[in-house]
Amino acid sequence: MTENVRVDVDGGVMTVTINRPKAMNAMTKSMAEAIAAAMDRLDDSDDIRVAILTGAEGNFCAGMDLKDFVDGELPEAEERGFGGVCSRPPEKPLIAAVEGFALAGGCELAAACDLIVAAENARFGLPETKLGLVAGAGGLIRMPRQIPQRVALEMALTGDFITASRAYEVGLVNRVVDTGEAYNVALKMARTIAGNGPLAVMASKRIMVESQDWSTSEMFQRQLEIMGPVFDSEDAIEGATAFAEKRSPQWKGR
Repeated sequence: MTENVRVDVDGGVMTVTINRPKAMNAMTKSMAEAIAAAMDRLDDSDDIRVAILTGAEGNFCAGMDLKDFVDGELPEAEERGFGGVCSRPPEKPLIAAVEGFALAGGCELAAACDLIVAAENARFGLPETKLGLVAGAGGLIRMPRQIPQRVALEMALTGDFITASRAYEVGLVNRVVDTGEAYNVALKMARTIAGNGPLAVMASKRIMVESQDWSTSEMFQRQLEIMGPVFDSEDAIEGATAFAEKRSPQWKGR
């Protein structure tokens, strides 16, 4: 683990903080590997239900460290890719809490998360073309699936930034909140998710992510294969029983 990445767990919620504020939280290889390790821990732990990815001291992430790039080092972790997330996000929900700049790889890192809470001062952008580079950490692949293609093309080709309000308008972010409140709102959202049935949450995420590639003829069968075990689980019975008894469910994750 590196001091430039902080990991905290409380009440089933993991918080991963990109902690390199003097460099606008620019990503390095060691940081990417530390975040990837946190994502592995998230997926492997029965006690952690959801994670928040955020940046320290007013910025989310300004992309890769360009000095390291010039020296031939890329901020990628084996299998999980840029920032320890972009190539293979976790199976469990991941929320980005964005203050300030989420640029280049930082924007792609946010887009790789399932939900985004953005402060009013947040700025998103894919400025790689201004540097003669290509947004290869998912920006050119995910963004056209998440926002209108022409908007994504404008961001990629011009390299210009968009505001938090514009990001909300085009559907890139879930909520825009007061500056300084992105993490607090993301934490409230995370706690709501952590209170739900863990098997149901994971299956719901998996279906929504994977179904983008399913044909019409197979989609309900593919869905059934994922949701079937949830309906047969102890948690499903517990959820229904708790509702009938007007109490909070005690999830077992099985």
